[in-house]
Amino acid sequence: MTDLGLMHYFLGIEITQKEDGIFISQKKYKETLLKKIKMEGCKIVSTPLDNNKAFKKEDDSPKAVESKFLSLIGPLLYLTSTRPYIMYEVSLLSRFMHDPSQVHYRVAKRVLRYLQRTKIYGIWCGATHDSQLIGYTNSDWAGSLDDMKSMAGYAFTIGLGIFS
Repeated sequence: MTDLGLMHYFLGIEITQKEDGIFISQKKYKETLLKKIKMEGCKIVSTPLDNNKAFKKEDDSPKAVESKFLSLIGPLLYLTSTRPYIMYEVSLLSRFMHDPSQVHYRVAKRVLRYLQRTKIYGIWCGATHDSQLIGYTNSDWAGSLDDMKSMAGYAFTIGLGIFS
């Protein structure tokens, strides 16, 4: 067994270890994704989703190329490991993976434009003496216009780090 020192990069996740905590991000992965989609110089947006829009499977817009849409959703799902707050948007978009429309594709590209704005964000897991367990939950209460199902989410933290 060989000691390779501190870990800096693992499975597309950048790790910065300091005495007071660890910072993980996927900045390089995001930059590579934006370059692959040819959006590295795109305009930025302040939110990943327009809150005033509801999405349906059948929205009377032209169909998107399914393979292009899937090539966006997969990497976005992987990015949720260091960016858990985009999980709602990515889960919403994954409902339409099998028959995406141009509206769904534009929304996925909006999430990428948001990620362009927040490339340096990640998760800071700092040392703390207050290890209190805190849970958060939310639901959109019948937010799906197709089947009136709700989408719920949760997050649990201990101290400064999110673990679920």
